[in-house]
Amino acid sequence: MNLGKKVIYQVYPRSFKDTSGNGIGDLRGIASKASYFKNLGVDMLWLNPFFISPQNDNGYDIADYYHIDEKFGSESDLDYLIKICQENGLELMFDMVFNHTSTEHQWFQKALAGEKYYQDFYYIRDPKEDGSLPTNWQSKFGGQAWAEFGDTGKYYLCLYDKTQADLNWHNPNVRAEVFKIVNYWIDRGIKGFRFDVLNVIGKDENFADSTGDISQEKSLYTDTPIVHDWIREMNQKTFGKYEDIITVGEMSSTNIENSILYSSAKGDELSMVFSFHHLKVDYENGEKWTKSKFDFIKLKEILNSWQIGLQEGGGWNALFWNNHDQPRANNRFGDVENYPYQTATMLAQSIHMMRGTPYIYMGEEIAMTDPVYENMDDYKDIESHNAYKMLIENGLSNQEAFEIIKVKSRDNSRTPMQWEDSTNAGFTDANPWIKVNNNYKKINVANALEDKNSVYYYYKKLIELRKNKDIISDGLYFPILENDPNIFAYLRKNEGDVLLNLNNFSANQVKVNITDIIENYDKFTYLIGNYGESKIKDTISLRPYESIAFIKE
Repeated sequence: MNLGKKVIYQVYPRSFKDTSGNGIGDLRGIASKASYFKNLGVDMLWLNPFFISPQNDNGYDIADYYHIDEKFGSESDLDYLIKICQENGLELMFDMVFNHTSTEHQWFQKALAGEKYYQDFYYIRDPKEDGSLPTNWQSKFGGQAWAEFGDTGKYYLCLYDKTQADLNWHNPNVRAEVFKIVNYWIDRGIKGFRFDVLNVIGKDENFADSTGDISQEKSLYTDTPIVHDWIREMNQKTFGKYEDIITVGEMSSTNIENSILYSSAKGDELSMVFSFHHLKVDYENGEKWTKSKFDFIKLKEILNSWQIGLQEGGGWNALFWNNHDQPRANNRFGDVENYPYQTATMLAQSIHMMRGTPYIYMGEEIAMTDPVYENMDDYKDIESHNAYKMLIENGLSNQEAFEIIKVKSRDNSRTPMQWEDSTNAGFTDANPWIKVNNNYKKINVANALEDKNSVYYYYKKLIELRKNKDIISDGLYFPILENDPNIFAYLRKNEGDVLLNLNNFSANQVKVNITDIIENYDKFTYLIGNYGESKIKDTISLRPYESIAFIKE
C-alpha cells in the first residue's frame, strides 16, 4: 500500500449531519454524504468516537467499545454506513481510545464493586503515608490526576477528566481485551484505526512524583520504552496480519526519535503518527491558554525537522493543520477577514505538497472558520470550561479569560458543518447541540460547489495531483529559504523530477530570487497556484498568502 497516495478525511460525527432530529450528527448523516466524499477524492473517513458514552469528553470517555451510542444511530445504521462507503470506494477509520475508559464502563463498575480481577484493569493506589495523593501529577484537563475510588480510601489515576480512568496496560488481561476489540472491528470491515493518546499508555509503575517541571512530569508516562513493546504486540495480534489496514497514533508531546520507531518502514508498529508541535507555536512560553501571535520561524523549523527526521529514519508523517482538538488553522495562521480564499488555499497547498499522508478536517475544504461566540455558555467543551476557571483563579478578568477561550477552545473546530444557507446551515432541523457559526450563509458547501474557483475545488485539485504525481506521493523533501521571515518553501525530488513549492504566510508582497534556489529554472513549468497560472522567472513576487508550485519533469 502506498500511503503517499492516500488522503484521509476526518468527520466529527456529532457536528456533521443530523438526520434523526435530535440536534446531534449521526451515522445516517455521514452515509448521506458519501457522494460528497467520493467527489472530493478522499480515500478514507476517520470518524471520532460514536460508541456508548456519557459524553463527558464528547465520546472520548467510552463506556462500551462494541456498541453505538443511540445519539448517533443504531447497529443497522452502522451496517448501512459501512455498505454505502464500500459502494463509493471509501474506507472507514475508527477512533480507539485505549488509554482510558469511562468510569461508567463495566470494567470500572465491576472494579468499584470489589472485583479484584477488574481492579487490576486500572491504576488504583493507596494515598501516601501523609494522606496525600499517590503522586502530585496534574491532569491534562486541569487539577489533580487522581480521584477517589469509591469509599475505599484509595485513588484511581485519571490523566484526563476524572470520569476517564486510565487503563493498566501492564496487565496482560487488559491488552487481551484491547486486542479483542480491534479484531472485532476488523472483522466488521473496518480498514483504519486512529489510536487516541497512545504514547501515554506506558506509565512508570514506580509512580514517582513530579519535580514541578512539565517535561519531567510527562516523561513519567509519555513515550516510555514499553509503549513500543505493547504496540508491536498489538500489531502482531491484530491489524499487522493484514496488508490493507492503515493505523495512526495520536502521540502526545512525542519526539522524532520515538516517532520513527512508531511509524518505521519495518511495519511492526503503526503506519504513521500525529504529532502536534507545529500547532503549539502560538503558545506563549509553552502555555496553551494564552493569546499571542504564532512564531513563524519556529513553525517552519518544526515542520522541516519532522519532515527530514522521519524521512531519514524511515518513518511516516500524518500531515494536517486541523482536527477536533484544535482551533481552525486559517484563523491561527492567516487572515480570514481580508484574504479568506488565499489563506485557506495556501495552507492547503503548503501541507498537501509535503511528504506524508494528508488529513482534511471536516469543513476545512470550504474554509470554515472559528465561531464568534458571545459568552461561556456557548462553549460545551469540558477543557475550555476548566481553563476558564483556572484563568480567572490566576487573576485574569472574566473578559480577559473569555478572549483566550475564544482563540484556543477545542469547540472552535466542533461547530456544525455548514451545508447550505438555510436554518442551522442545513445541519439539523432541531436545536443543534452547539451553536452554528454565524457566517454559514456565506460559507457553506452549496456555495462552494457552485463556484468552480472555490476552496473546495482547490482541495480537489490538490488531491488529484497527489494521486497522479509520484513526486508528491513518493519524493524526498528538501527545505529551502529556512530563515525567510515570510516564506515557507521546499523542494521535492523523485527520480530526476523536481517540484518547487512556495508559500507566503504573510499579507506582504515578498520577492523570491529563484536563481538562488534552483538551477535551470527555465525548465520548470507551472503546476498549481492560488492566484492562477504564471510563468517562472528569475525573480518571483509572491502576493499576500500566495502559494505556487512549479515542476520539472
